[in-house]
Amino acid sequence: MLVHSHPVLSCAEAKTWETRLLQGEAAEWAAMQRAGQKVAESILEDFKEVGGLPAKARLLVLTGKGHNGGDALLAARTILAGRPDARAVVVLCFGAADLRPLAGRALDWLKRDAPGRVELVPAASALAADESYALCLDGIFGFQFRAPMDTDTAALIVKINTHVGIKLRAAVDLPSGVGETNAMTIFRADFTYATGIVKQPVLLPRVTSSVGRLRYLDLGFFDHAPISETKERILTTQVLAPLAELRATQTDKRTFGHLFVIGGSRSYPGAVVLAVRAALRSGAGLVTAFVPERLAPDYAARHPEAMWVGCPETAKGGLAQRTVGLIQERLSRATAMLMGPGMSAEPEVLGTIEAIVRITNIPLVLDADALRPEIVAACQGKRVICTPHAGEYERIGGRAGLRPATGDLPGTEIVGVLKGPLTRVVVACGRSETGPTYYSPFGGPVLARGGSGDILAGLVGGLLAQKPDDLVLAACRGVVWHGRAADLLARARGQVAVEISEIFEQLGPALIP
Repeated sequence: MLVHSHPVLSCAEAKTWETRLLQGEAAEWAAMQRAGQKVAESILEDFKEVGGLPAKARLLVLTGKGHNGGDALLAARTILAGRPDARAVVVLCFGAADLRPLAGRALDWLKRDAPGRVELVPAASALAADESYALCLDGIFGFQFRAPMDTDTAALIVKINTHVGIKLRAAVDLPSGVGETNAMTIFRADFTYATGIVKQPVLLPRVTSSVGRLRYLDLGFFDHAPISETKERILTTQVLAPLAELRATQTDKRTFGHLFVIGGSRSYPGAVVLAVRAALRSGAGLVTAFVPERLAPDYAARHPEAMWVGCPETAKGGLAQRTVGLIQERLSRATAMLMGPGMSAEPEVLGTIEAIVRITNIPLVLDADALRPEIVAACQGKRVICTPHAGEYERIGGRAGLRPATGDLPGTEIVGVLKGPLTRVVVACGRSETGPTYYSPFGGPVLARGGSGDILAGLVGGLLAQKPDDLVLAACRGVVWHGRAADLLARARGQVAVEISEIFEQLGPALIP
């Protein structure tokens, strides 16, 4: 069963879908208005990460012939409506005569609703060296673009990409120059706002730097139609909706699962604390942490909500082999286990973790130094979520590493949370079967801090403890929740002067629709 998400479609598939759904000019115009409104609202939210759009902002709107141009013009109209001192400079890249009817109507609406604040300029004279703009909106080409690009438009895009006087660049649907075939010159966006459907080209690694941060704007295209089970899917906030609902009254702490967290070391004492705090915030009923014995008293004093078990230590302060027995005698109490945060890479520690994996029959989350080829290989017949960043992913052997040689053993299920600018959740059910890939369009550079991954691992582990039969749901829900909280943190405090632990205070607000 698919986690709540929408399909990613090829450009041709998106065209077919939209043609079937938007029959007639009235339906197309209504969709264009929704797109313009949502692009504007999303830009204003994302602009908060750099202090917000100024009241007297100057907007540069790059408009092509068709619907993307119309979306950009209507987005500018919405922004100007809320900022009476803002102005827009509109570049009609192919002239007013070539505007398609709905794009022309969008331009008329913009000029009508912002009288005296809209200036039309030809592409050749746009963007003098001393001009500055708070926002550049790219609506030149849509997803039906095919290379090559005409030389005049390419020259304009080069000028935009290199101009130092633009604070934020936003692409409508996909950056101009990206499509079924890509141009040599591509608009370089800070944010790309995929309208209605995410098209496959924006996910290609070779255009990542031009797409910037991907945002998916749901226009209701999939509300009343069967959603095909495509291999690539985009996660939506609906995956979090059950967490915002009332919990049943006839419950106790055991109702919401019991997570074991295995980690910590003298070298990395803080990571396991972040993971445990995240697990507590996930809604798990019980959290027990197994850490080196010298660390346990201090941790228990600072975070008494968790149960802290002091374990035998190696000479360097890691978890010694005798930790296996402590866990084995308590194992029947747990519904899921997280291993790795703050754990050292000593041979004895790695051996300890591998031994625990082999005796465990509950679902696991492997993070940080627990992500080793020999430990993943020990997961035959087990149900495991791995949470690697790029370096750890390479260390375990990439996609093949998530599907060990014994991966066809009955009961094997491995889910990878591949952390990065666009985090992916990939499903590998043995070597012979690969499930869908889910993309999360949430989060950003505010997460590029030590400890961010520990918090994510704790969230995923806590969610898994509550629903141990659904690894994919726990992984997807944790990634979206983590990313949404990061977006709220960056909007409230900016991207720079924050500590990663501040994300905890945004986890509650992130559940509010």
